[in-house]
Amino acid sequence: MANTIIEKSPLFELRAQIGISARPEDVYAVVSDLPRSAEWSPECVGGEWISGEPSQVGSVFRGENLRSEDVVAWAPLVRGTWFTEARVVAAEPGRTFQWMMLSHAQEDQESVWGFDVEPDGDQGAVLVHHFRMGKATAGIHKIVAEMSEAEREKFITDWSLKIEQDLDDTLARIRNLIEK
Repeated sequence: MANTIIEKSPLFELRAQIGISARPEDVYAVVSDLPRSAEWSPECVGGEWISGEPSQVGSVFRGENLRSEDVVAWAPLVRGTWFTEARVVAAEPGRTFQWMMLSHAQEDQESVWGFDVEPDGDQGAVLVHHFRMGKATAGIHKIVAEMSEAEREKFITDWSLKIEQDLDDTLARIRNLIEK
């Protein structure tokens, strides 16, 4: 895939933020509890810690995901139920929680999701949700393998829009969950 958009680094770098009427520590307690992700994630319907201590750096989470047919419907994406594994790479209570997606061979990938929490006044917090993919993952390479360069560019654009919407939806769900 020489001279392709897929070689761009970072391939994705997106972030969104929202204010929440809660202490940073309380926000962190929710976002670092990945088995609860079904309460706020557009695709993750839950999962379990498969190694290490829950929510600690180095621990691995196996997530169960569900993707509908209409998500970037034209692209050859995994649909229905599928599983991912991720290793926690940052866990600072009240401040940041991040996890790196692992390949099917359990190798680190440059695909990191995370939350940063900042105080906002006496009783509030700003929650930032971010995603960065440096080099394309094995999954991205598989998705675009048979695509023309124009289709690859369209995929990256469409997938970026999907991720932006997921970040916004996740933040709104977390705020609703915490503030209810």
